[in-house]
Amino acid sequence: MPKDKLKKTYSCDLCGSSFSHALSLEIHLRTHTGEKPYSCEICGCSFSGKSYIKIHMRTHTGEKPYSCEVCGAAFSSKSYLKFHMRVHTGEKPFTCEVCGSTFSFKCNLTIHMRTHTHEKTYSCEVCGACFLIKSAFNVHMRTHTGEKPFACEICGTAYSVKSNLTCHMRTHTGEKPYSCEVCDWKFSRKSYLRNHMRTHSGERPYSCEVCGSSFAAKFNLKTHMQTHNGEKPCWCEVCGAAFSGKSNLKFHMRTHTGEKRFSCQVCGLSLSENSSLKKHMRTHTGEKPFNCEMCSSSFAEKYHLKIHMRTHTGEKPYSCVVCKSAFSQTSTLKTHMKIHSGEKPHSCEVCGSAFSRLSTYKIHMRTHTGEKPFICEVCSSAFSQRSSLQKHMGKHSKVK
Repeated sequence: MPKDKLKKTYSCDLCGSSFSHALSLEIHLRTHTGEKPYSCEICGCSFSGKSYIKIHMRTHTGEKPYSCEVCGAAFSSKSYLKFHMRVHTGEKPFTCEVCGSTFSFKCNLTIHMRTHTHEKTYSCEVCGACFLIKSAFNVHMRTHTGEKPFACEICGTAYSVKSNLTCHMRTHTGEKPYSCEVCDWKFSRKSYLRNHMRTHSGERPYSCEVCGSSFAAKFNLKTHMQTHNGEKPCWCEVCGAAFSGKSNLKFHMRTHTGEKRFSCQVCGLSLSENSSLKKHMRTHTGEKPFNCEMCSSSFAEKYHLKIHMRTHTGEKPYSCVVCKSAFSQTSTLKTHMKIHSGEKPHSCEVCGSAFSRLSTYKIHMRTHTGEKPFICEVCSSAFSQRSSLQKHMGKHSKVK
């Protein structure tokens, strides 16, 4: 065929675009006039060209005749497949003339250009918020209308954004596509992985303006702020207990249901929380990841390190309201209060003696059982109390 016959001879008087066929020019002119003569009989959507409605019908039939040979993804139109292939080839044919950024799609370049012009073409008439992208504007409007068009077919939970439904579906399928390269933990959401990575890096970008505490995740800061304002918006319908966060209420509910979803593969112990299982596993592995920088002591739990640090700082934040004695732990204060109340909950079944402390009761029981668990390594003498052994060891040191 002569090259002259392939020459584009039909030009648009409005924008100058050229076409090789009169029909192509006719369809193009509808982008200027807004004419859409082809309507979908199912949903009523209108289109400027017959080919467009043909492609659109596949959204109803689910037909996707064009497949990617690399990853198997299927598409309803050839052009969609062409765009998708750029994901694999890395092709980015659209370049920003201002900063040189490149994009796979023209629409992304158009949106990007607004970051230079500061143009925000979509404004909310309710609150005045402005958006660069129409899709972001549409999602925002649902915060005002309460519309949640994306519903889970399994449990009926509805969402305003399709991506949230996609993430939700993973709670049913168990899919966790995001993996930590450090410890192999897997997550259902990219944001969960991002927060998790901060446990390795130590990064805590969210800080409390009241006390200076910092957190790896924004929702942890939000929950923490409720400790300052006293807000506890989550109520237990069984016992009336109030909690600052939804997750705390969720864990609490297991005390009523008896649900223990997390089992130890070593000893079979079942626990209600994943965090409790992690702590429990350290009793098997002997792992003590929390180290004291002052004396090299190590602990299996962060809370125990916090209490231990008070032996160095001398901090005693728990005070007795009766005699003002101060203690480093709430458990020690609780035991101390029994001195004032006269409460002695630990009774000896042999002689009837009663004790306020469990440790004192255990020592007393050895007077009946004859148990002497503390042995002198020098002369093998045995004692029922550690303090007695320590006194005895002094005799050996004097002999030397």
